[in-house]
Amino acid sequence: MFLNKGNKHSPSLINTLLQEWPLWLLIVAALVLGAVIYPQLPERVASHWNFRGEVDGYSSRFWGAFGIPLMTAGIYLLMLFVPLIDPRRENYENFAGAYRAIKAATVIFMICIHLVVVLSVLGFQVPVGKVIPAGVSLLILIIGSRMGQLRHNYFVGIKTPWTLASEEVWQKTHRLGGRIWVAAGILGLAGALLGGSAGALVLAAALALAVIVPVVYSYLVYRRISE
Repeated sequence: MFLNKGNKHSPSLINTLLQEWPLWLLIVAALVLGAVIYPQLPERVASHWNFRGEVDGYSSRFWGAFGIPLMTAGIYLLMLFVPLIDPRRENYENFAGAYRAIKAATVIFMICIHLVVVLSVLGFQVPVGKVIPAGVSLLILIIGSRMGQLRHNYFVGIKTPWTLASEEVWQKTHRLGGRIWVAAGILGLAGALLGGSAGALVLAAALALAVIVPVVYSYLVYRRISE
């Protein structure tokens, strides 16, 4: 729940935080892990890998230990407060369960990325070229499975000029978009199993599918209902 009668937000924020305590526990645990391993980290920490799973980017020791958990906390806080400033904030009540699922999936995904970075830096052989694409694909799949439940708003979902202009276009686009995103997630998982350049190509195709098809469809639906 995000809003109360009388438009008093604080109690509902507290209730949301209490309901979602496992997410905060994950973020705090990731920060504690960062503090524990900080002395063991080198000055330059691997932070980016190419499609072959080879390191091609580095960051500071501080970023390696705390960067992703702090970013995750920021993303979670943003998602927590967004419903309070959205002009369509009353609609969030109608997809509260889906919104919680998306928040949880996002936080868990980010913390898993942090674990991959930490384990790799500590010398564990993590198949990054398969794990990261699989995580991205699972996130797409989970969001897609909830997308059809999203209601008209200005922050969450497929926001094109045509979905924002019409609730009918919004609903139709998100119903189709949800199926497309689930299919893209499954396709991406298949690509993650392949690994290498072929897997990267499959994942790229899946992401393109998830982005382009709903945008084009929203335009076509808007044109049809406007004629």
